[in-house]
Amino acid sequence: MTQSTHNTENTRAAEARTTLVTGGTGKTGRRVAARLTERGLPVRIASRGSGIPFVWEEPDTWDDALDGVGAVYLSYYPDLAFPGAAETVGAFAERAVARGVRRLVLLAGRGEEGALISEDKVRSSGADVTVVRASWFNQNFDEGFFLEPVLAGELALPTGDAVEPFVDVDDVADVAVAALTDDRHIGRTYELSGPRLIGFAEIAAELSRATGREIVYAPVTLEEYRDFLLSVGAPADFADLFELINDGRNAHLVHGVEEALGRKPKDFTDFAADVARTGAWRP
Repeated sequence: MTQSTHNTENTRAAEARTTLVTGGTGKTGRRVAARLTERGLPVRIASRGSGIPFVWEEPDTWDDALDGVGAVYLSYYPDLAFPGAAETVGAFAERAVARGVRRLVLLAGRGEEGALISEDKVRSSGADVTVVRASWFNQNFDEGFFLEPVLAGELALPTGDAVEPFVDVDDVADVAVAALTDDRHIGRTYELSGPRLIGFAEIAAELSRATGREIVYAPVTLEEYRDFLLSVGAPADFADLFELINDGRNAHLVHGVEEALGRKPKDFTDFAADVARTGAWRP
């Protein structure tokens, strides 16, 4: 048997197994699940409200979700940078391998020290692991915590003049599905970004052009934003994630989309035009 034939058979075997998609109703998870389903591959959605309930903080829900599963897309909520995340994800990875899982694809954030610990714990599980480190998502502006500010016409955020190479979630999902189904990605770490650095003032201008409404950027302090989060019942720790933008650690482009898929990532301008056509940003 040639090496190429062996790799092809391994890849076909990978495609035949059931994939558990954690966070299966979230931004990346539902796209990963949809892509696998479109390819005719067996998928199990893992979430609090799924047919087989899955809760990160309740390990007694893990075994039923893992029953008969051969691969897992690991998307931890709320974020791998949060306290306790590494221990939880590491314990889950060990449980998954003990239950017969061979392939783990972990979604991580670029530049997150806490995420690096989680990555190490997943790698030490003994599974075939691919790590996908993503920049902040374009879809935060239409599916996430920036949507309400966009609808209100004001992005009041603690980001000053910082820039970020926002990546499109569709690109993240495409890389994750490639990693789940093709053995060539085993052992790889892909860092994903969009094709350019963009600041929040420029984002506001892009959104204004796409929507035909005036959307302004209003910088606030980190403490002001923390108070806002508390006022709306959101975890104040989310404010700490802005350090990833403000200290410039991710203010450079990376090329994981090209490395994994052989094509360029989607630009923010194209993302904004696509969303505007759906009407999602009409107040």
